[in-house]
Amino acid sequence: MIVSASYRTDIPAFYAPWFENRFRAGFAKVVNPYGGPPATIALRQNVDGFVFWTRNAQPFVPGLRMVRAADLPFVVSQTVTGYPRALDLSVIAPERAIAHMRELAAEFGPRAVVWRYDPIVFTSLTPVGFHRENFARLAQALAGVVDECVISFATIYKKTARNMDAAARAEGFDWDDPDEAVKRDLAADLARMAAGHGMRLGLCSQPAYAAPGTEAAVCIDARRLEDVAAGWGLRRAIAAKVLGNRPGCACHQSRDIGAYDTCPHGCAYCYAVGSRALAKRRHGGHDPLGDYLFAPVIRDETESLLV
Repeated sequence: MIVSASYRTDIPAFYAPWFENRFRAGFAKVVNPYGGPPATIALRQNVDGFVFWTRNAQPFVPGLRMVRAADLPFVVSQTVTGYPRALDLSVIAPERAIAHMRELAAEFGPRAVVWRYDPIVFTSLTPVGFHRENFARLAQALAGVVDECVISFATIYKKTARNMDAAARAEGFDWDDPDEAVKRDLAADLARMAAGHGMRLGLCSQPAYAAPGTEAAVCIDARRLEDVAAGWGLRRAIAAKVLGNRPGCACHQSRDIGAYDTCPHGCAYCYAVGSRALAKRRHGGHDPLGDYLFAPVIRDETESLLV
């Protein structure tokens, strides 16, 4: 089994002590975001590897060393976009993120780090020309550090539109969701730039925007985990079937241990946060010693609240 930590929140940036405690315990409990009973997910026994998703890996280095010491391969999938603060309220500067990625690749191997430039958001602050220039600058800085960049274009859910509208009003910008041709043209341009810096460009779960030079991204990639293990001198064959999380997803099967509405980064376009205020409250109420990242609230027969 591959464990994902997490596409629902940023565990490395904000919940490193919790992960370390759960890894020592050997399991984490997870609320089912779609209903149904909570699950208990093993973090050591029968685990083939981990995929960690983050915008700031620096607080998580001790956790990565714990996982490495247990001979469990991992991939750090780090998002670096360099967007204006109006869109990325509190993420670290690209220069810091890239420095961290360089350190991770040096310590754990170049296959252990993947760059994400996603989601691509079109606003009056970040038009097509911005993305071309910004991506080129970031790709140049990451040349020789990573061999893959994953992109996606923002999917505008109802909560995403609501949050983007609120940010636009507060920060004084406009936003748009252009047609497929614009996105395909940009994807082709980014693929050429990535190739020029020794990277493949993966397109995450959006085959409609495929363009020359792009490939289907495998964000949870058993083969990459095997490569990481081999780089550590380990033999690891991971028998994981392709079982994506949504149509067009080419990921291998995994279990995620995160929780929605718990990331306080404050990114205007985030699909995993419906309310910034709720995410901040949940982060503030988080118990690093608990079994859950954020414990469920359960009603008993008398309707009293049990936490």
